[in-house]
Amino acid sequence: MERIFIVEDEEKIRSELKTVLEKNGYTVEAAAEFGDIPRQIVEAAPDLVLLDINLPVNDGFYICREIRRQSDIPVIVVTSSDSDMDELMSLNVGADDFITKPYNIHILLAHIGTVLHRVKGPGRSFVITHKGLSLDVLGSSASHRGKKADLTKNELGILKYLMEHAGAVVSRNELICHMWEMEEFIEDSTLTVNVNRLRRKLSDIGLDDYLLTKRGQGYMV
Repeated sequence: MERIFIVEDEEKIRSELKTVLEKNGYTVEAAAEFGDIPRQIVEAAPDLVLLDINLPVNDGFYICREIRRQSDIPVIVVTSSDSDMDELMSLNVGADDFITKPYNIHILLAHIGTVLHRVKGPGRSFVITHKGLSLDVLGSSASHRGKKADLTKNELGILKYLMEHAGAVVSRNELICHMWEMEEFIEDSTLTVNVNRLRRKLSDIGLDDYLLTKRGQGYMV
């Protein structure tokens, strides 16, 4: 089980991210104080670091540079800054990847898996197949017999979760909690709208009855 070290000073974001990562099979450690982050990371020896840029004491650029002086632990910079300069600086000081907030958790998980795959070799797959449908998580698209449908982040998240639980009925409440667990309030109709749009896109590539509704229970593929 891969271990991820989170460096994020906002407690709510740190806690929510830790919960999501643990639900997806990772062991997670997070910095509680920010006095000497590079030493904490090197001593913890995680498989990957998620590093914010704007931090107390030292910024993420300094921390990443110090990590690189001592270790080749892979680092993904996760930040609210989306400037090209910040991305360039992150890569120049040794970061392996860069992703901006607010992020789609499924895309973040795919980035984590890609970096781990590159560093450690094959492990997690980012193309999921089931009943003739191929879901490209990184490309956010679904394909069937040469036809392709581009998916929104919500459509991707719903289809990915259902395909990961293929053959089982997933309740509406479970899907809502999985998709929007970091939001305080979400209308029940939001799921219905996204499922209907996803179903139309699947129909367009020749899969009319792929996503099934089990009345009173939920959905399944």
